[in-house]
Amino acid sequence: MNTSPLVPVPIPDRVAALIGSCMPVHVLRAEIEAECAVREMRRFRGPLCAEDRADREHALAVLARANKVLAAYNPRLMVSARRGH
Repeated sequence: MNTSPLVPVPIPDRVAALIGSCMPVHVLRAEIEAECAVREMRRFRGPLCAEDRADREHALAVLARANKVLAAYNPRLMVSARRGH
């Protein structure tokens, strides 16, 4: 069976708020931190200077911490560093 890749579809703000109201605050915070960390890591391309490497490692650490919280709540919520937007 072939599966088609999922296409991200924007959801209305009220639907997102309803979904968010059903989740614990620390999980919502972790989801936001994970998305921000992935966005931060995408900034770094090519050969990196020492400062950029340190910033990228920090973003990876934030992503790992956030994913630990997300996985404890629901493993399907984990955010991949390679995930497309």
